[in-house]
Amino acid sequence: MTSNWRARATVSFECDKRPACGARMVVTSHPLASAAGAEMLAEGGNAIDAAVASLLALTVVEPMMVGVIGGGLMHVRRADGTHVVIDGMSTAPGAARPDMYKPLSEDPAVFDVVGRQNSIGPMSVAVPGNLLAWSRALQQFGRLPLADVIAPAIRYAACGVVVSPYLANAIEQVAPDLVADAVLGRLLVPEGTPLRAGTRLVQGDCAETLRIIGREGPGALHGGAIGRHLSDHTTGLGGVLSLRDLAEYRVIEREALQGTYRGFRIVGPPPPCSAGVHIVQMLNILEDFDLGAFGFGSPQTLHLLAEVMKIAFADRAAATADPAYVDVPVERLTSRSYAEQRRSRIDVDRAQTWPAAIAPALSPNTTHVTIADDEGNVVAATHTINNLFGARFAVPGLGLIPNNYMNNFDPRPGRALSIAAGKRITTSQAPMMVLRDGKVMWALGLPGGLRIFASAMQAIINLIDHGMNLQEAVEAPRVWTQGAELEVEAAIPPSVRGALEQLGHRVMVVPHIAGGMNAIGFEDDGRLAGASCWRADGTPIGIGGGRARAGVTFWPNQVRR
Repeated sequence: MTSNWRARATVSFECDKRPACGARMVVTSHPLASAAGAEMLAEGGNAIDAAVASLLALTVVEPMMVGVIGGGLMHVRRADGTHVVIDGMSTAPGAARPDMYKPLSEDPAVFDVVGRQNSIGPMSVAVPGNLLAWSRALQQFGRLPLADVIAPAIRYAACGVVVSPYLANAIEQVAPDLVADAVLGRLLVPEGTPLRAGTRLVQGDCAETLRIIGREGPGALHGGAIGRHLSDHTTGLGGVLSLRDLAEYRVIEREALQGTYRGFRIVGPPPPCSAGVHIVQMLNILEDFDLGAFGFGSPQTLHLLAEVMKIAFADRAAATADPAYVDVPVERLTSRSYAEQRRSRIDVDRAQTWPAAIAPALSPNTTHVTIADDEGNVVAATHTINNLFGARFAVPGLGLIPNNYMNNFDPRPGRALSIAAGKRITTSQAPMMVLRDGKVMWALGLPGGLRIFASAMQAIINLIDHGMNLQEAVEAPRVWTQGAELEVEAAIPPSVRGALEQLGHRVMVVPHIAGGMNAIGFEDDGRLAGASCWRADGTPIGIGGGRARAGVTFWPNQVRR
C-alpha cells in the first residue's frame, strides 16, 4: 500500500493484512466472532445485535480474553447521531476491604500482593458486568432476541473450534497456573500438554450454560442458578463474591466524553475509564505542533508523543478513578488552558521526568469489536476478563472462567485506586470514534491494558496528521511510555532509536505494543472499510448487496413451469 504520507515518513513499513469493504462491516479479533456478527446482520439485525453476537462468540473462541464473568465498555452511536457509553465494568464485591490483601512492596507503582491473591484464584474475582451490559444494549438498541444472538456462541462451544496459534501461545504461556485448576487443566492442558494449534477445542459445559442464558436471560447469572453456582464455588474456595453482589450489580449508561482536534470531533468513554479524558488531553497538547511536517516516525514526532504520554499518565495517576468515589477534574484535564500550561513545559530538544506515574499493571489481554450497519448505527466495544484466562480457574459444570479484576485496585488503603465495596475498576479501554461535520469518519479500539489509549491516540494521529489509510493507521509501528523506558516496536529503525536516546529517552525495543486494533472507516458514498492489524487474529467481514428492490413481483407468465 502506498499513500502520500510516505514522502514525509522517517519510518517505512508494509502492512501484513488487507482491509475489507462493504455496506455493513464487522471487525473483531477472531474470524469466527466476525462471522457471528455478520450472521446477525444477514439475519436482519443491526450493529448492536452483531456486536453482542460477536462478543458472546469471543467468549468461546477467545476464552483467554473475555467472558460473561468479565467487564467492559460499549460505545454506541445510534442512527440519530446520539452517543451513549454502556458501562459494564466490574466492581469490588460488597465484602471487599481496602486492606484485604498484603502488599509485597510499598512502591506505589507495584500492586503485587502475598500469594498473588489479587490476580489468581477466588480472591481476585470482582463482580462481573459483561452479560448485563450486552443484554441492556440488546434490549434498548437491538432488534433480535438474545436466544438468536447467542446461537453462534453455543454452536462454537458445542461443536468445537480449531485452536489458533494465538490461543495456543496463550495457553502455553500460563500453563502452570491452568494445570493447578482441575477443570482448566483437563480442558486446556490435557495430560500436562498444552493444546497445540490445529487441535479442536470443544466446550460442552460452556455450551449448556450459554443455552440456559439464552432461555432465561442475564438473570440466570445475576441472581439465578448460574450465579448461585458461581458464588458458592468462589466462596467455597475462599473468595468474597456473593449472590447478592451479582443480583445487585447495575449497568450504568454514561454520556460520551467529547473533544476536538484539528477540526475533528473526538468521542470516547468518560471516567472511570481514563481513555477519553487523556486522549483528548494529549491531542489538545499536540495540536500546536505540526506533526505532519515532522513526519511519521521521526525523532521529533516520537519525542513529542513520549512527552505527552508521560504527562497523561502523571495526571491519570493523580486524578482518574471511579467518579462515584473520587472527584475527577474532567473539565480541567480536557481544557485548552490546561493543555497550554502543560505544553509550555515541554522541551522539544530534551526528554523530561514528569511527576511520577502511578498506575495499576492493567492486563494487555482484552478483546475489541468495531461494527457498523447501513442504518447509521456504530459500535466500538472493549471487554475482558482482565489477565490471560482471568482468575485462572473455571467453575465446574459451568465452563465459565471468572475475571481477576481485583488486581486493578491499589492494595494499599487511602489512595484514589484503593479498594472500596461497590467501587468500579479504572480502565484504559478506548472504544473511540472520530467525527467531522457531525458524521463518523472512523471508529476504532484495541486491547492492551495501560497501552490502549496511547495506541488509540497514535492511530488517530496517523489518520489525521499523517494521512494514512485505515489499514496503515492500525498496523503502523507504535511507541509507549508512562515515564520510565520508552518502548518502541522493532520497526522503528536504529537511527531513530539513537536519536531518541540522544534526546534523553531510555529506549527499549519490544515485539509489539498493545494488541490487535480493529477499525472501520466511513466514506461519503456509504461504503465502509474494515481493518485489523497483525498483532492479533483480527478479521474484517464486509457485507454488500441487500434486499430486493421494493415492489419486485413475479407475474404468472414470468415463471417457467
